[in-house]
Amino acid sequence: MSVPLTSLPDSARVWVYGTDRPLTPEEREALIGDLRAFVDVWTAHGAALKAGVEWVEDRFAVVAVDETSAPASGCSIDAMSRRLAALEARLGCSLLDSTRVFYRAESGTIESCPRAEFRTRAAAGTIGEATPVFDPTIDTLAALRAGELERPVSRSWHRQLLGRSGGRS
Repeated sequence: MSVPLTSLPDSARVWVYGTDRPLTPEEREALIGDLRAFVDVWTAHGAALKAGVEWVEDRFAVVAVDETSAPASGCSIDAMSRRLAALEARLGCSLLDSTRVFYRAESGTIESCPRAEFRTRAAAGTIGEATPVFDPTIDTLAALRAGELERPVSRSWHRQLLGRSGGRS
């Protein structure tokens, strides 16, 4: 059953899916509407999952599920991945590419690039330890609420992508 994220506990399990490009308002509406329709009937082993969907930072679809009454199963997570793959094809964007890195450019816009390109940009000095990056591997609503989705490279696993030089500060 679809519920607002605000009604879910901090312990709710979270999945964050970033789009490789900004979406138009119509695409965003289609994506979030489709995901809400999916979680409205989402089940695990026949049990309804209490879940919510939210659009964050105008670039990320967040799906959260309260696993206190029914945990998401491997099959239910696979069903969500299939739904997202269908949305990728329909919208012509990437949502499931775990090799993409999302960061906030000096202009304030959110950029995305493959990890190799992120390393190249760091070596060129356009990305450094103070650059805000987005960590779609956060796994609880508490982490999202605490602001852990966006943090400086220096406080993220992304730091290993900077190499020895560390990029700009």
